[in-house]
Amino acid sequence: MELKSVCVYCGSSVGERPEYLGEARRFGRLLAERGIRLVYGGASVGLMGAVADAALAAGGEVIGVIPQALVAKEIAHSGLTELRVTASMHERKARMAELSDGFVALPGGIGTFEELFEAWTWAQLGIHHKPCALLNVAGYYDRLVAFLEHAAAEGFMRRLHRSMLLVARQPEELLEVFAAYRPPEVETWVRADES
Repeated sequence: MELKSVCVYCGSSVGERPEYLGEARRFGRLLAERGIRLVYGGASVGLMGAVADAALAAGGEVIGVIPQALVAKEIAHSGLTELRVTASMHERKARMAELSDGFVALPGGIGTFEELFEAWTWAQLGIHHKPCALLNVAGYYDRLVAFLEHAAAEGFMRRLHRSMLLVARQPEELLEVFAAYRPPEVETWVRADES
C-alpha cells in the first residue's frame, strides 16, 4: 500500500531511557526523508514534540491535532505545518484517523495505548483497512505483546485479529511492514459457537 501519511501515538514525556527519545527523533526524520506526512497529537513536549521536531527539521510535513481542553496542558506545538484544534478527544481521534494511512505507537502511557487500541479495534471491525503497529523501542512493548499472545491463547482474541497488530523494533522495518501490509478479510469477529 502507498503510505502518504502516518499517525504516530506516543508519550507526552520522554521516558527513562535515552533510546526512546533517540528512536522518536529517528522515526520523525525517516518519515520526512521518505515524503510521508506525520499526523500526531499536536504537543510540543515529550516524545510527541521530539518526533514532530525531527520531521520538521528534515523538511517534512507535520499536522498536529489537539482538543481545545489540552492546548495548554499538553503545550500545543506552535511551529507545525498545521495545527488543528478540535472540540473533543473523540473528534481528535476521528480527525487523526481520517488524515492517516496507518497508525504507529511509539513508547507512551495510557493515552497512547487507548488511541492505538481504538484504531486496531476499528481495523478488526472493518471500519478501516489501515495497518496498526507497535514500534517496540528497546523492548518497551515486549510484555504487552506477550499479554496479547496470552489473550489469543485463552480464546479472547482470534489469531487473525492478533496478527493485525504489527510489531517492529526498527523504524525502517516498520515502514517496510506497512508497505507490504494487506488487510485480512474479516467477516465477523465472533463465531456462533463461541457465544
